[in-house]
Amino acid sequence: MRAWLPWAAAALGLVLLALGPTYVLYDAEQRTLGSVFMFVVLAQGWNLIGGFAGYPSFGNVVFFGLGGYTTAVLMVKTGASFFVTVPAAAAVGLGFAVLMGIPILRLRGHYFAIATLGVAEGMREGVINLPGLTGGNKGTTIPAVGEKATASYPGNTGFYFYFLILAVIAMLVVWGVARSRFGYALRAISQDEDAAAAAGINTTRAKIAAFALAGLLTSVAGAIYAYQQVTIYPDRLFSVDITVLMVVMAVLGGAGTVIGPMIGAVSLQYLSEWLRDNLTDYHTFVFGAIIVAAVLILPMGVVNFALDAWKRRRIALFQAVRAYRL
Repeated sequence: MRAWLPWAAAALGLVLLALGPTYVLYDAEQRTLGSVFMFVVLAQGWNLIGGFAGYPSFGNVVFFGLGGYTTAVLMVKTGASFFVTVPAAAAVGLGFAVLMGIPILRLRGHYFAIATLGVAEGMREGVINLPGLTGGNKGTTIPAVGEKATASYPGNTGFYFYFLILAVIAMLVVWGVARSRFGYALRAISQDEDAAAAAGINTTRAKIAAFALAGLLTSVAGAIYAYQQVTIYPDRLFSVDITVLMVVMAVLGGAGTVIGPMIGAVSLQYLSEWLRDNLTDYHTFVFGAIIVAAVLILPMGVVNFALDAWKRRRIALFQAVRAYRL
């Protein structure tokens, strides 16, 4: 019974989420939940390379932007249907992750983080300097309605289900990785890469595979987001803010766990929306202060903190500050 309870709870939750747009949720709430599901995907994508493999990427937004612009360019320039552009965006994200990963995954620690950030910024500049293809700084508008539209615009309900399905897929992918030999190899790399290589693990192949999975999931999320927004700009799709949010969500929820990034994405996205509605002038400052406090008190993440408290049968909230010498 204990083994089946989590699956029963997950199935019940999915049923409720599927019925929500019909019986409970208004359009604005569907849009908010859609953004929550999107960040679940982004946080889980980062979790594969940053949580399991221990490589702190600050450039995953490059896959988000590439996925969005792949969809936009194909729909604008070739008249392709949105449903055709999504697999294309996934292929572009996966392929670019492999090409990008081969050189930069040789770096470690803050060198790797800076390199990924540089790649993302360089790609944003590249998109800006190709106005004939991408629209440059002026952006580009996807033909979502009218005579030029190649597919019917799904509206808030449609995008709600698109992001929900993608979030479920991302959770299942991470769950499968966590319980596979591939996942154990990534954890070994995170603990001690040299020892993992000495034990016979092909560390290069494992890291590139994790990066490719992250690129695939993130680029599909970017493709759906671009179609939802209709008009897109380089600064919006390659925003560093998106990278920071996906990293913070994964870390606060519990990097290297399956459910942690989901908890972080849901809680922080809802907190951000609530602060924006109730503290219009100061919401960014308060949101940042809450994140700083949470990182100081729970540097291991909510899930890891809860598991540790359960094993020790006590809650030592500020013990983490001493243990991690914060």
